[in-house]
Amino acid sequence: MVNDQELSGQVNQELPGQEEDNDLYEHHRLTVDPGQSLLRIDKFLTLRLQNVSRNRIQNAADAGSILVNGKAVKQSYRVKPGDVISIVMAYPPRDTEVYPEDIPLDIVYEDDEVILVNKPAGMVVHPGYNNYHGTLVNGLLYHAGFRTDEDGSLPQLPGNEGRPGLVHRIDKDTSGLLLVARKELAMTFLAKQFFDHTIRRSYLALVWGDLEGEGTISGYIGRSVKDRKVMQVYDSEEKGKWSVTHYRVLERFHFATLIECRLETGRTHQIRAHMKYKGHPLFGDTAYGGSQILKGEGMAKFKSFVLNCFQIMPRQALHAQSLGFIHPATRKELFFQVEPPADFFHVLDRWRKYAAAGRI
Repeated sequence: MVNDQELSGQVNQELPGQEEDNDLYEHHRLTVDPGQSLLRIDKFLTLRLQNVSRNRIQNAADAGSILVNGKAVKQSYRVKPGDVISIVMAYPPRDTEVYPEDIPLDIVYEDDEVILVNKPAGMVVHPGYNNYHGTLVNGLLYHAGFRTDEDGSLPQLPGNEGRPGLVHRIDKDTSGLLLVARKELAMTFLAKQFFDHTIRRSYLALVWGDLEGEGTISGYIGRSVKDRKVMQVYDSEEKGKWSVTHYRVLERFHFATLIECRLETGRTHQIRAHMKYKGHPLFGDTAYGGSQILKGEGMAKFKSFVLNCFQIMPRQALHAQSLGFIHPATRKELFFQVEPPADFFHVLDRWRKYAAAGRI
């Protein structure tokens, strides 16, 4: 959920370093003054929104991202007094320059509008503090620039504060699907889907403990007051942003459970924070307490088993398994799914064998 802004030119601001989906786009909400004369909406918004070009506004209209009284309108629509206007746009390029690097990428799908990548665990998504090279974005710039001709680059390269083409993100140590836009219109169209929570996303997660069959976790996610690097679930909207995760059990291992998580919102560390709040942190999640032995503490053989699993997969057991979206050009729904990587598979196999042997 993103709070609406009633004044023109205001943009929702995120905390520095926050990596949720909706800090990649901006949302404005305006109410037309009673004395406003009839005026094309693209010109009206150009006058009302500071530092927003008419071309960006026209792209937003083409993507169906300008709503008047809840309905999408074209750029030729003439505003009337009392109209409530909502517009979602991808952020424009910034001054941070990012350079192409020849990095092998697992491209799941690609066309003139989008690229879908299966990101390995351990790869940072975009350049930032202490991570200026070797990121997914560096590899994407090389891939886009050399795979096609002049129209093959990502939106407004180089720039976008090290995030060209990104409409969402996943953590460094989470593996799986990441969607990237190749053109500004596609970026705006996809950003609207993430803003409206119509993107279909599911994750595989191995968590500590034995959960009930299915459920929903919700609450306001914000920075922890004790550790700003992690997120915490609060019961007050003054302390965070509304978040919803739906989960269902896939396999039980007594002391651990494999679940599927479906995101309704896209907050920073949402699944990791939600499962910690639920009392079932992700297996191997150092930041949220999952890298400690939380069950069967007094069993020597079990301790050895868990430590071995930690060595096999020294990260949180989280994988972005599937992604469904409406294509920016064809307007048809596409759906993709990728299996978890070898380390995740290996740990699951060990849990299955250990549980089947009746050792836990």
